[in-house]
Amino acid sequence: MTNAGDWLDWNAERARDWIAVPQASDDKYSRGVLGMLTGSAEYPGAAVLGVEAAVRTGVGMVRYRGPERAAHLVLARRPEVVTAAGRVQAWLLGSGMDAGTRSDETTKAVRAALAEGLPSVVDAGCLDLVEGGGPLVVTPHFRELRALLGRHGVVATVEQIQRAPGEWAIRAAAALQVTVLVKGNVTHIASPAGLNLRLAGSTPWLATAGTGDVLGGILGALLATHAEQARDDPNALAKLAATASLLHSRAAIRASAGGPIAALDVAEVLPATIARLLGAAG
Repeated sequence: MTNAGDWLDWNAERARDWIAVPQASDDKYSRGVLGMLTGSAEYPGAAVLGVEAAVRTGVGMVRYRGPERAAHLVLARRPEVVTAAGRVQAWLLGSGMDAGTRSDETTKAVRAALAEGLPSVVDAGCLDLVEGGGPLVVTPHFRELRALLGRHGVVATVEQIQRAPGEWAIRAAAALQVTVLVKGNVTHIASPAGLNLRLAGSTPWLATAGTGDVLGGILGALLATHAEQARDDPNALAKLAATASLLHSRAAIRASAGGPIAALDVAEVLPATIARLLGAAG
C-alpha cells in the first residue's frame, strides 16, 4: 500500500489547465456533448442536479436519456437539454439510481453506453455494472467501494476503508483498472497508471443530500470537454476527477459563505467559481 509521500495534492494552478475555455471557432459540438443516464422514479432530482452542474461547468450540449419523469423535471429546469438519442463524447451513468430497483431496460441502456468505450463517470446505482478496464471514473463512497471491491475479489470492511481511504482507492484502481475517486472529507483519486491525487479543505456544509450528484455533473462535463485526452492519456481521467473535486469544493465554499447550503446552491455558483479560478493567480 501507499504512504503519504505518494500523494500529490491537487491545487488551482494544476486544475486551471483542465478547464476548457471556448474559442471563437467553437460550436456546441466541438465544446463537447455529455450523455446522461441518471435519475430514477425514486430519485428524479438527482438527474436535475447533475444536469444543472454539467451545464454550468461548461459543455456544448447535454443529452439526457434517463426515465420519463426525470426528463420532464430536467426540461422544466433546463429547456436547452436535448432528450433525443444521438452522438455524445462522454457519459455520466448511475447517479440517483439503485441497483436493487433498476429496471431491465435501464440496465440494458447503461450496458450499451459502457460498450461504446467512451470516457465515462459511473456512480451510485450503476457501479455493479463496472467490469473493469476502459476510460472510466468510478465515484463510490465507502460502502459502495466495499461492495465494488468485493465483486472483484478484494475483501474489506467499511471501517478499514474509512481508516485508509487512499490505500483502498489505490487497490481498487489496480483491481478494476479504472480511475477511482473516493469521496470524503479528503477526496482521494487513484489511477491504474499509478497517479495518486488528493484534495482537502472543503466546507463540512457540503455533507448534504444531492451534492454527489452535482460532483458527477461537473466531472461528466469535464470528460466531455476533454474526451480525446481522456481516451489517450492514462492519467488524464485522474486529473479531470481532481479538477472536478476542486471546483465542487470551491463552489460549496462560495455558496456557503459560512452557513448551510443545498446541492443546487453549489451548482448555481459554478460559473463564478470557474471564472475566479481562471482569472486567479493561484
